Amino acid sequence: MHAYLAHQLESKTAAALDPEHRQHALLVRVVDYMRHRLADPELTPQQVADVHHISVSYLHRIFRAHTGGHETVAGWIRRQRLDHARRDLADPVLAAVPVHRIAARWGYTHAAAFTRNFRAAYGVTPREFRQGDPAASADGVS
Repeated sequence: MHAYLAHQLESKTAAALDPEHRQHALLVRVVDYMRHRLADPELTPQQVADVHHISVSYLHRIFRAHTGGHETVAGWIRRQRLDHARRDLADPVLAAVPVHRIAARWGYTHAAAFTRNFRAAYGVTPREFRQGDPAASADGVS
């Protein structure tokens, strides 16, 4: 819904909006687009920029402005995917689903890359996280 409103706002009143508001409307659309496509392994900054008819450098610029320079587009995608995978790994209903399937569900095509990224983010492997108390590591502290 946010993306739709942002699109309507941007398309109907773009001339009336100052650059800061146009940039914010675009950012809302970009973030909504990425959130809905986290499972797509092809989701990259280049793909996002192409879909929104902007350059990758402009995408990075508006994203840096939004995050205060603390996170890149690729970093945001990775963090979102890992957060969703962590929640799935902690979900008792999904206990029988293999780790590599959960990784694939969130856009990871290589189990080793998922394990490396997960360990870097949370201090434990996905398997260790699942076998331990997920609530204890849910904040990213092992």
